[in-house]
Amino acid sequence: MAQFAYHVKTGTGKQLRGKMSAMDKSTAVEELRKRGLVVLSVDEHRNTIMSMEFYIGNPVKPQHFIVYCRQFATLIRAGVTILDATGILAQQTESKPLKKALVEVHSSLLRGNAFSQSVLEHKRIFPSMFTNMIRAGEESGDLEGTLERLAIFFEKQHMTKEKIKSALTYPIVVGLLALGAVVYLLKAVVPQFVKMFASMDAELPAITKMVMAVSKSIEHQWYLWLFAVVFVMAGYFMARRTEKGAYAIDFVKLKVPIFGKLSQKGVIAQMSRTMSSLYASSVPMLSALTIVEEVVANRVVGKVIRSAGDSLRQGKPLSEPLKRAWVFPPLVTQMIAIGEETGSLDLMLAKVADFYEMDVENTVDRLKSLIEPLLLVFLAGVVGIIVAAIMLPMFSLYGQMS
Repeated sequence: MAQFAYHVKTGTGKQLRGKMSAMDKSTAVEELRKRGLVVLSVDEHRNTIMSMEFYIGNPVKPQHFIVYCRQFATLIRAGVTILDATGILAQQTESKPLKKALVEVHSSLLRGNAFSQSVLEHKRIFPSMFTNMIRAGEESGDLEGTLERLAIFFEKQHMTKEKIKSALTYPIVVGLLALGAVVYLLKAVVPQFVKMFASMDAELPAITKMVMAVSKSIEHQWYLWLFAVVFVMAGYFMARRTEKGAYAIDFVKLKVPIFGKLSQKGVIAQMSRTMSSLYASSVPMLSALTIVEEVVANRVVGKVIRSAGDSLRQGKPLSEPLKRAWVFPPLVTQMIAIGEETGSLDLMLAKVADFYEMDVENTVDRLKSLIEPLLLVFLAGVVGIIVAAIMLPMFSLYGQMS
């Protein structure tokens, strides 16, 4: 089978471009004509090293995917067919990976495949959350409402992640700058004073000896420091590749002072929003829990969600295993229990998500106002120690000379 890029015209005069698989060019032309299309051109599409694109993770930016969901929902609401809407959005999107996937989805739709089946072939572009909700929307006949819920879900998810990321970025950047300043002082400035103190054969305070020892180690044994950093990073990535190591790292993320609570709230908001969207779209609860476990990407929470799935299979309430887990506050479990009793689980989960998304936003604002002075005090303290280590012997020497 080979790939062919085609340029065709429909019965209404609309021109379409896309790609398809066929044994040869003549087979591709015949297939297109069977669909009632006027073939303008068909060329074999060859992949070369220069034309191949490599991506890490999901190649589509969240903002591009959100816009796609919004525009798709608007077109469907306006009465545009899924086939035409896909063709229009393939031309409009700014994301090259999404554009390429939509062109192929359009070709699959032309072959008579369902939209959910067509997007399932592009798992790196369309997450399982999207494909499962689309399938449920097709079966329920409410594809428009499903697309609206998907757009809201991805918007909320993106906003929550960005809030948490912004809270973590500031201290990391300031910490790296502080580390750079300290290394510069220890490597470039302190050694000059070390030579001066050595030539004077002066008795040095303990703080000066400590700073000089660190400075000497950085200057002459920098490779050991570099090896230590590489060793720690390698150990972290190797641990992430094992189930126990990844679980331990996710546990620490939830328990670390200050930022652990923020991470916990973000995970709860993400879990609640995902489950609410899936449940509202008529996705079976057991399937929804499997998707939620994948979306939250935290093994501590994932273990609790698996227990919730086992509880449901045994005919027990969803809230029962959540109540026993320390990661879920009573507010969450009580709201879920009420939702199960009243039959409004999707509404209760949406309210939990709204609450924790707002809580994440407020927590980030508080952390930013708290972290800034703390970091400045920490930086001033570190630099102050180095300055004191330099100045104290000098004052002592000046006192002896006078």
